[in-house]
Amino acid sequence: MNGSKETQDLPVPDWRVLVVGGASGMGKTGVSRALARRYGVPVVEVDDLVEALLAVTRPEHLPEIHYWRTHPEAEHEAPESVVVRQIAIAEALAPAVAAVVANHVGTDTPVILEGDYVLPAPQGPQVRSVFLHEDDEAQVTSNYLHREPEAGPQHDRARGSVLYGRWLAEQAREVGVPVLAPRPWADLPGRVVEAVERVTST
Repeated sequence: MNGSKETQDLPVPDWRVLVVGGASGMGKTGVSRALARRYGVPVVEVDDLVEALLAVTRPEHLPEIHYWRTHPEAEHEAPESVVVRQIAIAEALAPAVAAVVANHVGTDTPVILEGDYVLPAPQGPQVRSVFLHEDDEAQVTSNYLHREPEAGPQHDRARGSVLYGRWLAEQAREVGVPVLAPRPWADLPGRVVEAVERVTST
C-alpha cells in the first residue's frame, strides 16, 4: 500500500530513534507528541517500560525499579535525596532502554522515546537526543499545578525536578547532547528539529 497523501507528505526522519529526555515537568510529553505528528511516528514512553518491568519482576530482582512502591514514604524525603534515588533508578533502567533503542534501530522502525529516566548518551547517525531543562523552580511548580491542579502547589517536587534536571543537563553536555530550554513553548518543536539537524550537519 502506498499510504495516504497526508502520510506521504510527512518529512522522513534520517534517525531511527529520537530521544527526548529531561526531568519531570519540563514539557517532554507535549513536544514528543508534536514531533510524532510531524514525522508520523509513534511515541514510546519510558514510564510504560517501567510499568512493564514492575509487572513481570519482583522487588528482589530489580530493587531500584520497585523502590517507590516498596518505600512510598521516600516521596516525602528532601528533594536532594529524591534526586539520588532518581539517578539510581535511571541507571538501573539503562539496559532496558538500550534494548528498546537497539530494537528500533535493528528493525528500521522510527520512534520517539521520551521519559524522565533516560540517561544522555553519545549520539550516532541512527540515534539522536535532545534534553529539556527548565531551571526556574517557580515555573516547574506552575507546570505541575496546571497538569495536576488537584494536588495543589508541589514545591518540593518542583525543587527535586530542577535538581535532577540540572544533573541530566550536565551529563548531556558532557557527551555533546543538545540541552534546550522549554520556553517559549510555541516554538519548542521547531527548536528540537533544528538541534537534531544541527547534529546531523556537524
